[in-house]
This record gives sequence, structure tokens and C-alpha cells, in this order.
Amino acid sequence: MKKFEILLVEDNEGDIILTTEALEESKLVNKINVVKNGKDAIDYVFNNGKFEKASRPDLILLDVNLPLKSGYEVLKAIKNNEETMQIPIIMLTTSSSENDINISYLNHANCFITKPVDLKDFYITMAKIEQFWLNLVLLPAKN
Repeated sequence: MKKFEILLVEDNEGDIILTTEALEESKLVNKINVVKNGKDAIDYVFNNGKFEKASRPDLILLDVNLPLKSGYEVLKAIKNNEETMQIPIIMLTTSSSENDINISYLNHANCFITKPVDLKDFYITMAKIEQFWLNLVLLPAKN
């Protein structure tokens, strides 16, 4: 089975733990890398600085509200670059604001998901994300 690499961009430690635990519970094998701010997310994807040897993620789970650079800035940087624009990006956030949803799709997010508050619903949502994006959908080959 192919090993999928997921980049989780999240600054909330509790959400990091929940998300990684939920992904690790599934039957799919994943490598989950975590960065806690927008600047590190951009550096990771573009192999800058301490991330020069980071491998390209198959999927990015991106929060909207991040320190140093917002999720929108990260989204724009990745989607406006020919080498990285094909990486699927899921906006995974507590927001359900129509403005946040619209901005995300205008900047080519692949989907926008509001994090469920209920723990059981959160685990179900993560399983569905993983099932759809890593088991059903055909993703572009890494360069």
C-alpha cells in the first residue's frame, strides 16, 4: 500500500493531537507532518530553510487562522505556483463564515470543512476525509 504524506498546518495543540490520532486510527498508512504556523507551511512545501529535505505532501490540511502567515496566504502561495498548485488543500477550520468559505474557494482550495465540535463527529469527519482523498480520489504524482 502506498504511503501517503499529509501536511497538517495547525497551531492549536489540542487540534493537532485530535487530528493526528484520528488519522492514525484509520486503516490507511500515513506519514503525518505538522507545522504550527503559516511561514513554516510555506517553507515546508517549498523546501526552504530547515525544511530543505522535506518531501512533497500528497494532501494538506490547512487551518485558516495561523500565526506569522494566514491560511489564505499559505493557500495563495501554493496554488499560485506551477510546481505545487496540484497539491490538494483542505481548509480544515473552526470557522463556518461565508466569507472564509468564499475566500478559500476563490484561492483554489479543494474543499472547506468546518471542524466538528463533538469528538465522535470529528473522528468520523477525519475518516471520511482520509477515505475520500487517499483511497477514492486519484492524486497527481509527486515530482
